[in-house]
Amino acid sequence: MIPWLGETHEFPPLVTALTEPNGLLAAGGDLDPQRILAAYQRGIFPWYSSGEPVLWWSPDPRMVLVSGELKISRSLAKTLRKANYEVRLDSAFDEVIHACAVTPRASQPGTWITAEMQQAYRALHRLGYAHSVETWIGDKLAGGLYGIALGQAFFGESMFSHARDASKIALAHLCAHLKRRRFGIIDCQMETAHLASLGAKPIPRRDFAARLEQLCPRGDPPAPWPAAAIDGHFRRQP
Repeated sequence: MIPWLGETHEFPPLVTALTEPNGLLAAGGDLDPQRILAAYQRGIFPWYSSGEPVLWWSPDPRMVLVSGELKISRSLAKTLRKANYEVRLDSAFDEVIHACAVTPRASQPGTWITAEMQQAYRALHRLGYAHSVETWIGDKLAGGLYGIALGQAFFGESMFSHARDASKIALAHLCAHLKRRRFGIIDCQMETAHLASLGAKPIPRRDFAARLEQLCPRGDPPAPWPAAAIDGHFRRQP
């Protein structure tokens, strides 16, 4: 059994999370922005399917990526050197979260990014916490990702790609952007082989929670991100 959340934003201790399924901590409550932020600050995130109550998770171990440790393959490095794309921050947040919700995935028959989740994260975007990183090819949104920035930590939520390596281009530029801003970690939530291939590593949940206490002790949003193109300096210089 897991506890049912009430009206407050209090969560049970992380050590009470289930081991099967890994990290299920609580159910219920709502997607009020302040509840979501309180969850992230403690290493908890919402994840559920349509028709279910809101489920709150904190898996152990936790998959994290240090911004300066992204593994860039030879083929991705070649793609990053091209001049046929532009990466922008926060210029199309609504489009990115919608694309993440509707883009088919081979290993996932449906989506957990319900209409209610999209509405909640749009509200967080308006408050300055949720951000999108977008890869544009010509005038088309080719790929991207979105997540939550809290203090000096970034919590990745989802990504999509409609062109080869488009989401990886966005991730590479995000890592460069976060490194310049002295962010400590990117939370990748669940451990997968794909994330490991990009340089993410599993760490014990207790270590992850300790890092969050240092990186976002007050739960403040970072300084505003410009809704403009960013340069990760991957292209050859003239």
